[in-house]
Amino acid sequence: MNIFEYMQNYDYEQLVFCQDENSGLKAIICIHDTTLGPALGGTRMWPYKTEEEAIVDVLRLARGMTYKNAGAGLNIGGGKAVIIGDPRKDKSEELFRAFGRYIQGLNGRYITAEDVGTTVADMDMIHLETDYVTGVSPAFGSSGNPSPVTAYGVYRGMKAAAKLAYGSDDLSGRVVAVQGVGNVAYNLCRHLHEEGAHLIVTDINEENVNRAVNDFGAKAVSVDEIFGVECDIFSPCALGAIINDDTIPLLKAKVIAGAANNQLKEERHGDKIHEMGLIYAPDYIINAGGVINVADELQGYNRERALKKVETIYDNILKVFEIAERDGVPSYKAADRMAEERIASVARSRSTFLQNGKSVLNR
Repeated sequence: MNIFEYMQNYDYEQLVFCQDENSGLKAIICIHDTTLGPALGGTRMWPYKTEEEAIVDVLRLARGMTYKNAGAGLNIGGGKAVIIGDPRKDKSEELFRAFGRYIQGLNGRYITAEDVGTTVADMDMIHLETDYVTGVSPAFGSSGNPSPVTAYGVYRGMKAAAKLAYGSDDLSGRVVAVQGVGNVAYNLCRHLHEEGAHLIVTDINEENVNRAVNDFGAKAVSVDEIFGVECDIFSPCALGAIINDDTIPLLKAKVIAGAANNQLKEERHGDKIHEMGLIYAPDYIINAGGVINVADELQGYNRERALKKVETIYDNILKVFEIAERDGVPSYKAADRMAEERIASVARSRSTFLQNGKSVLNR
């Protein structure tokens, strides 16, 4: 791939390659956009087959964080980092401390957090070398486990989507099919159960299913059956690319609202469900509770303040559909436009300020 051409096409700011011979560190930090503030995004540790695969992944993830953070109304930009290695056997204090020194060298342009393959303990080791890290142990002022907060945001977004589809955000009596019942989805099910919704669940982990059945009276179905069950809301909370050619014809729900990332396999699938009249809550808008929560750590974590900000996901979902109606586009495109319009607005105001300042200085 032509890296500079790709960066220019999607307006990336910086790509940093990090290596440390002593620890074996091979990492890449990508800063996509800092218009709204310093770039915030997690560090993923993964045994990439090639360096190019790692570069493509970090570029994609960093740009996604720009949209996610902007769409959530946060005053932070988008970035991401990847460490090339097997998280099961290649971790060490030396490696994460070396990585922390690279983050420190960026002087606050990039702030990291947990992601696939990294943990709170890893963030604590990074924290030994830099303050530009979130998601550390609560003893260091962290927000702790983000799953309950992410779930609360999905719950709020689901209520907004229900209001659009059914004229009321009351979920009591609604049938919600939850695909995947991990930590986030379990907490989502708790909120839905407390409001009186009826749950249908599935998961490849039988223990997760049994917990939802026992705690919330959920009905269990097979992993293949979940797509075609009679329900009001389909909630994908496991793998990405789950809205695709095979699953769309099976769906009986009027609303799609869940915690999973990258739910649309391809953009055309977003177009298809739009044509079918389904209400799709764009994933990076509805599942932004986690990043909203860790972003609050930058001000000195206050859980009440963070949850109040997470509640605005409800309004953000409604705004996405206002833009969708205004522009005559599917909701996934409207979400992008909402983020892009906010970034552009701030960029214009900053440019005007600088121009005015220059004109004053030149008088």
